[in-house]
Amino acid sequence: MKEKNCLIFGGSGQIGRYLIRKLTKNNYKVTVVTRNIHQKGYIIKTQANAGYIDIVESNIFDEKKLKHLFEKTHICINLVGILFEKKLSTFKNIHSKFPLFLSKLCKEHNVKHFIHVSSLGINEAIDSDYAKSKLEGEKNILDNFSLTTILRPSIVYSVDDNFTTSFMTLLSRIPVFPLYYSGKTKFMPIHCSDLTEIIYNVISKEGYPNIIECIGPETFSFREILENLLKLIDKKRILLPLPLTFAKLSAKILQLFPTPLITEDQLKLLKYDNIASGKYKTNFDISLPSNKLFYQEVKKYCYMWKEGGQFSVDTENNI
Repeated sequence: MKEKNCLIFGGSGQIGRYLIRKLTKNNYKVTVVTRNIHQKGYIIKTQANAGYIDIVESNIFDEKKLKHLFEKTHICINLVGILFEKKLSTFKNIHSKFPLFLSKLCKEHNVKHFIHVSSLGINEAIDSDYAKSKLEGEKNILDNFSLTTILRPSIVYSVDDNFTTSFMTLLSRIPVFPLYYSGKTKFMPIHCSDLTEIIYNVISKEGYPNIIECIGPETFSFREILENLLKLIDKKRILLPLPLTFAKLSAKILQLFPTPLITEDQLKLLKYDNIASGKYKTNFDISLPSNKLFYQEVKKYCYMWKEGGQFSVDTENNI
């Protein structure tokens, strides 16, 4: 296969790392843009063999510097996203203005394909600033550059995530865990390797729709996810439904921390199920099913939160 150049934004996150490994193994040359090469460079460099990966330090809105990168790019992939706002990293800037900026550069330099990773459930979450900014970003892209595929994944998990790992850390330390909206919010978690397989296929082949909802093979409520994690780390905790008044108050306080556990906007998002909407095709509809099961995959790395660590006894197999 003729070597293709991929330009990736957000390559140091969990999706980026999995994707870099997948692409470079299949003869793609990857250029990753990062805002801090000293902090992120060592993470990115170790994902591929020398000669298949370049790292460029740049502000993501530095048009002059990025234009040069687009001149030799076949495929642009945007993985940049935030869950809470901080200084200039606002939802508007990151989710709306930045994707528009990239789509304009793609159009200007005749890029063959633009892949944009968005989020599932944003159509319904009409009162969330996060969801509104994601929707605006998608509209900006599609209005400007037609050779775009937007992927909307549900929760993406792996050993490198900030979802299962954070919750297992909290569940291993605190005796009572609050449940917002009684833990009834539904999710269809997809393993990171399954998502990167979808991205790879979308890049390699043609004829996919503009918007694809990326979901895992199972549906869980938030309570069921926590119960699974507790079972995996052999802990017993009280899962306490929190009245909405107290939930709003706790979110108002917690969002003041540098890395908040939850914000008022995230609390709004939790009102809405994070599952396939039925309005767009899913990865299953286009013959790209995700096969990895949540419990079995998390079981591979949950030992880090169990008594005894890697030497812990698997109680399931010793009953």
